Amino acid sequence: MSSNKSIARSAGIIGSATLLSRILGFIRDMIFAAFFGTGMYAESFVVAFRIPNLLRDLIGEGATNAAVVPILVEELSGSGRDKFWKLANILLNLILVILTVLTLSGFILSRPIVIAIAPGFIADPVKLDITINLTRAIFPYLVLIGLAAYCMGVLNSIKHFTTPAYGPAVLNIALIVCMLVWRQDIIGLVAGVLLGGLLQVAIQVPPLLKSGMVFDQRAFIHPKVKKIGRLLIPRVFGTGIYQINVFFSTVLASIGNIAGEGAVAALYFSNRILQFPLAIFAIALAQAALPTLSGHIASNDMERFRKSINFQLRTISFILVPASAGLISLAAPITKVLWERGAFDVYSTNITAYALLFYAFGLLSYGVIKILVGAFYSMQDTKTPVKVAAVSLVVNIVLNLILMFPLKVGGLALATSVSGTVNAAILLVILKRRLATFYEKQLLGSFLKILISSAIMGIFASWCYGYMTTRIFESGRLYAAIGLAVTIAASTVFYIILCHILKVDELKELKRWILKRR
Repeated sequence: MSSNKSIARSAGIIGSATLLSRILGFIRDMIFAAFFGTGMYAESFVVAFRIPNLLRDLIGEGATNAAVVPILVEELSGSGRDKFWKLANILLNLILVILTVLTLSGFILSRPIVIAIAPGFIADPVKLDITINLTRAIFPYLVLIGLAAYCMGVLNSIKHFTTPAYGPAVLNIALIVCMLVWRQDIIGLVAGVLLGGLLQVAIQVPPLLKSGMVFDQRAFIHPKVKKIGRLLIPRVFGTGIYQINVFFSTVLASIGNIAGEGAVAALYFSNRILQFPLAIFAIALAQAALPTLSGHIASNDMERFRKSINFQLRTISFILVPASAGLISLAAPITKVLWERGAFDVYSTNITAYALLFYAFGLLSYGVIKILVGAFYSMQDTKTPVKVAAVSLVVNIVLNLILMFPLKVGGLALATSVSGTVNAAILLVILKRRLATFYEKQLLGSFLKILISSAIMGIFASWCYGYMTTRIFESGRLYAAIGLAVTIAASTVFYIILCHILKVDELKELKRWILKRR
């Protein structure tokens, strides 16, 4: 099987599991929105849950992708399975120690951390106290999700993607069940997070044991640990830059009289919609490709490495550019159908759709960043993404301060989109210099055809939804949902027809793949 087919197959497994997780995530967020809207409890939970999630990126998925997977693949290729499992076991012991220390520190320092992230909450002592208590209750989730990320990294290194991919779905199921049991009590959210984290670890232990993992809590020293540490240090700085970015946006969003009341929750809900196509396709593709790309680098097969990068970028453009056009055209109806019920009122819909509109402009850039950062990680270069992220951070901070006054919460979202585009562009230029070529002429030609098709499709989608809801269907949430579903289906078919007319290569490759599968 060619590397591109292997990547596509693995990405399909991850993407399918992610699709299930995202559907469950939408159900979870529908319940969350109906129970809490964009009010005080919603904003408190969003801030409290963000803190362990940000640390998770440092010692969880971020560390796994940046340092653990490339080195584990290298160890497996060069030294065999016995030494591979020895290294994996030592990493587990070290991660447990780090996670425990971070969790205890976070519990003790919850008050200053919350004040630093959401200083606007100081004006409301009740909201501040609720957020601090929630943060302390949720912090043990860091240990659980860190262990889940470790298990995912080890299993992905041996190209076992299925079980780890279903971990987020398990978390969403736990949250849904606990919210329904506790109804509008915030305790249900805390219970769901902790139970979900525990289950994500539990489902990955059997395949680890079956693959050959043997637990030994006495070993902590290995020569490759130092190498992982060297790769991880730049990643720590990179994560720090990303956290500053997120913290700064949260700080500004918490100032309700400038960004608008409920801005923190609006950014959360709009970002949840944006993450749907991003996670199913871009993140799944990048995660599936990392072991393969690391293998190409380990065997010094740079030609296959270049072709894999080109394949990933073309594939992600074929999917995310039309998704971006659709979100821009249908931001308001999508938000209304998904979230507007219960405590999530018309005002909540308006500010969330407004943020989503501006977030959507950066969708392709976010996907490209995932692919390119994975490429640098596979080359065991964790410094370049950090340097580029630092430039992006400066751009984001400046634009946040400029755009939040005229555009309010939309300005914060637009600043993120523009800074993401700058990040992606710089990474592309650097990678081009590093590889000499990744067949960018083919990539540019394909992108222009996709862009034209997507722009026309976006106009069609806007017209189609308006026609459906004013000429065919009556008013009401059910009819709005039917009209939206018909519009998305019709727009997808229309996009495929346009790609066929313009002879987009990715559509041809998709047809060949489907016919071969049959």
